[in-house]
Amino acid sequence: MVFSVATSSVTNPKLHHHHHLSDFNRNRVSTSLKIMNSKNHTNPRKCECFDLYDQLIPYKKAWSWQKSILNEKKALIDKNQECSDSLIILQHPSVYTMGTGSSENYLNFDIKNAPFDVYRTERGGEVTYHGPGQLVMYPIINLRNHKMDLHWYLRKLEEVVIRVLSSAFAINASRLDGFTGVWVGNKKMAAIGIRVSKWMTYHGLALNVTTDLTPFNSIVPCGIRNRGVGSVKGLIEDGEHYNKLEDLQLLDIAHESLLKEFSEVFQLQMEKQTVFKLEC
Repeated sequence: MVFSVATSSVTNPKLHHHHHLSDFNRNRVSTSLKIMNSKNHTNPRKCECFDLYDQLIPYKKAWSWQKSILNEKKALIDKNQECSDSLIILQHPSVYTMGTGSSENYLNFDIKNAPFDVYRTERGGEVTYHGPGQLVMYPIINLRNHKMDLHWYLRKLEEVVIRVLSSAFAINASRLDGFTGVWVGNKKMAAIGIRVSKWMTYHGLALNVTTDLTPFNSIVPCGIRNRGVGSVKGLIEDGEHYNKLEDLQLLDIAHESLLKEFSEVFQLQMEKQTVFKLEC
């Protein structure tokens, strides 16, 4: 049994390929995560977290990581063994991705002369864009341990983003009837696209934080015409009551809030893992 559900996403060229936060910042985030997870749930399930939010990971590599983790978990399930959930959080260099049934009619360029790499993936949905300044979360979780309901899962991913925008940035976001994702007015802030195999999820969500939205002009994002895309930075700069924050500050805030809200919504305890484990 395999399901795929539509997706979309988002970009910002100000981030350098190998930007890393200081050890102080990494320790700060890790410590706060332990506090968040321990105080509200008596025995939360564990979730291994590959936290690469301050790095640009090529799409093909992250895609390979997801499939490798997925196959490991499916093998454990086939043996009736327990497996923990996993989460990868990162950014991508500029790239367009398409679903299995995506139409090239939604590309405003010749695919043989594309401005960025284009990948056709096994997810559902139409073309979307990923790039710097967009935080991407790839949960690889066993819905048998949560709820075996794809609509429930999609609504929970939307809830994570809605809570992040509200608690971290005082942005009032919502769902839009008939569409998957998170919106502020007519602007899509976060795209969600998943694939589910044997009730194991992969692919996920992408939140535009400091994303340069220009590359979206070269496509019809998610095949949705007459609606736009937005970013946290864009909305904050349009507001009247915020001090100007640097791009990296906005990414730090969004990253910490995403992990906090994800752990709360899915009742998971994050356990940081090293990239070495992904590369093995």
